[in-house]
Amino acid sequence: MTTAIDLDSLDLAALLCSRVCHDVISPVGAIVNGIEVLEDDNDPSMREFALDLIAKSARQASARLQFARLAFGASGSAGAQIDTGDAEQVAKGFIQDDRTTLNWLVPRAILPKNRVKLLLNLLMVAGATIPRGGTITVEPVGEGEAAGFKLRTEGTSARIPPQLQGLLDGAASEGGSIDAHAVQPHYTGLLARAVGVEIKLALDGEGVAILAAPATADSVA
Repeated sequence: MTTAIDLDSLDLAALLCSRVCHDVISPVGAIVNGIEVLEDDNDPSMREFALDLIAKSARQASARLQFARLAFGASGSAGAQIDTGDAEQVAKGFIQDDRTTLNWLVPRAILPKNRVKLLLNLLMVAGATIPRGGTITVEPVGEGEAAGFKLRTEGTSARIPPQLQGLLDGAASEGGSIDAHAVQPHYTGLLARAVGVEIKLALDGEGVAILAAPATADSVA
């Protein structure tokens, strides 16, 4: 049984900060390890390995922070708008690697910031449905500032994680609370309701379909 989440603004901010820290701690830790190797090991091959590790981890940390800045940050004052071209750039830097490919079919446009933040958060939700990697395709539903989004994932063991739909709908998991891992889909649901759309998940062949469309929509096409 699920219950509604009752999070005040301070708890929400704290949980989102924890989520961002969780995402960047791994590459930052790898940078520190690489620096320690450079300081303690004079073997040329180890130093080359350390430099490669530092460079790769620095790029990864930067990509994750740039993504978080748009997906969770204020991104300007109230009423600000964001270029979807910028969103595409940070999304590909954050998502694309040797396991996951992002097919971005959203045309370049200037949209209200909360709608773009919703799109970026939907990509994180989509990633949770393909734990072993795969392909994420995202396209618009409708046009203009009221457009929604449709995503489809394909990959080995694609599935809808337990309680994910409930978190998107604003319900808490068992115990009536959420943690730093669950706060991201909860925040995605908050963004959806703020811009007047409803998120629905459905199994779709060997993948998962995610529809964020006006709240009157009651199915995933």
